Amino acid sequence: MNQDDKKSREGGATRREFLKKTTLATAAVAAGSKLLKTPVYGQTQAPSPPSAVGANNRLIVGYIGLGGQGMTHVRTQKAGAAANNIVQAAGCDLSTHRQGDGKAEVGNGFDTYKDFEKLLERKDIDAVTIATVDHWHCRTAIAALEAGKHVYVEKPMTRYLNEAFEVYDAVKKTGKILQVGSQGCSDAKWQFAADLVRQGKIGALVLGQDSYMRNSKDGEWNYTIQPWCVPQDLDWDKWQDPVHKKSDFNADAYFRWRKYYPYCAGPLGDLFPHRLHPLMLATGNPEFPTRVVCLGQTPVHSDQYHVPPAPPRDCPEDVQLVAEFPSGLALIVVGGTVNEQGLSSIIRGNKATLYLSGNRVDLKPEKPYADDIDPVTKDNLLPGEDIGVHEANWFDSIRANKAPNANIDLAIRVQTVLSLAEMSNRLNMMCLFDEKSRKITNSEGKEIAAITYGSLTLS
Repeated sequence: MNQDDKKSREGGATRREFLKKTTLATAAVAAGSKLLKTPVYGQTQAPSPPSAVGANNRLIVGYIGLGGQGMTHVRTQKAGAAANNIVQAAGCDLSTHRQGDGKAEVGNGFDTYKDFEKLLERKDIDAVTIATVDHWHCRTAIAALEAGKHVYVEKPMTRYLNEAFEVYDAVKKTGKILQVGSQGCSDAKWQFAADLVRQGKIGALVLGQDSYMRNSKDGEWNYTIQPWCVPQDLDWDKWQDPVHKKSDFNADAYFRWRKYYPYCAGPLGDLFPHRLHPLMLATGNPEFPTRVVCLGQTPVHSDQYHVPPAPPRDCPEDVQLVAEFPSGLALIVVGGTVNEQGLSSIIRGNKATLYLSGNRVDLKPEKPYADDIDPVTKDNLLPGEDIGVHEANWFDSIRANKAPNANIDLAIRVQTVLSLAEMSNRLNMMCLFDEKSRKITNSEGKEIAAITYGSLTLS
């Protein structure tokens, strides 16, 4: 949900141009592993049909959260409104000022509310885009699904693991279309790589790697505290609910919440989903992890170099994650905010290796299989990573009642890795996971409850 996600380049694109892009990015992601425990509604129950849309297949859209990333979605969906055949009907935010931002951007006919519950009461709204702070993703997404709305929810899908399974179960129960806002999943190179893997072109998967590295001289996420942010503008009590570590009104926490564990997992919550969603998609058959270990460090203490010095962050500045899966695949993902030199995007099989960069995929055979595997180079793969394209994929998926590129079956597996990684780092342990029981154990086989609100002091 970082505010510097690039904006859509779709501007005045026609519907034909949007369709040309989105058809290049295949929508389906295999739901390889078995579902977890059978919900009360039945594991094999067919999803309910999509909600009826308006005249000429039009979708009516609402927005929950009108901050930095929320307004990015308002603007990109405004630019693509004609091509996507949508109407922007309403938005909500706990800040009166930010309600005004939404209304000023969309114009007359865009209603604003303080409480998302009021927005969801509207029967005319078909779908909602959620870009709140992370600790509100679960409650707003489930409420929207249960109100009959399709959902686009920013990444990470939820703050904690138990919430992720609550959202997963709600999607399966309601049959609504949920897209997680990791727009790399609509980048054609990852879809192309997934096809190669499913065709057996690189053999058994061995090791994948990726990274999201930044270098912020005066502390990442130390956004400017705006003068309009005062207690009279904002429902602070509701904003910080459901977190455990509540405080009096705190403008630093409001604008810089990504630094603090009660609201965000830091790089694991904000940076890692950008890379882990498409990397796991490209495995062709995303799995739940069996083991996850994670380390996090704060080597620079960069907040002290902000002018004036900013409060120190809870979360680490640099993070390394290793995850193992039932097939034998391992993934290494690193991310941080104090050095921008990252790892190349690579997926290694026993017969060949995939190298992904820009809009290109290279398949290079391993030496022992040089006579069996043909090299492949695919360039000019479009679309690239683009929020507008990702939103268009969601709208198309709603109309077709099909899985979008960052669908719930991929998202629950990604969030499991992320949540176990946070547990591993904060509890100083290796986390083992059983997908059938949804239980977490340590290396000694002792069951450990998933961390959630109230589990730790900073939660």
